[in-house]
Amino acid sequence: MANNSYSVFESSLDKTNLILKDIEQAYGWPKERRNQSYAALRTVLHLLRDRLPVQESVHFAAQLPVLVRGIYFEGWDPSVVPIKLNRDEFLYEVRAGFPFDVEGGPATVVNTVLNALRRHVTDGEWDDVKSTMPKDLARIMP
Repeated sequence: MANNSYSVFESSLDKTNLILKDIEQAYGWPKERRNQSYAALRTVLHLLRDRLPVQESVHFAAQLPVLVRGIYFEGWDPSVVPIKLNRDEFLYEVRAGFPFDVEGGPATVVNTVLNALRRHVTDGEWDDVKSTMPKDLARIMP
């Protein structure tokens, strides 16, 4: 049983590193800038989580790698969600949580992070997440 738990952890770590590497490659960042890719991932995950209804948030998180799921739920208060944010408000919050200057601004950060996460979520779940977003915000989602 211990070996199985170890392999689950290793698999989650590998998948998390792939997500961070996808973000880094999109921006041409070296691995030494991992703190920035992590900040982008964490910021977008938390805003997405807080924008989703509780049930949808849990369904989405269930498909994420275990380590990313931990980041996703860190500090979550389901009693105050969903927080209604339109596209501009969402992007403003991304900028506030991710204070690094990147080409394309917050909209590109959102798109880059969601593209990196996309490979870990089924098409049906991704469609469910997008359908809960306001149309102007759904347009920047892959």
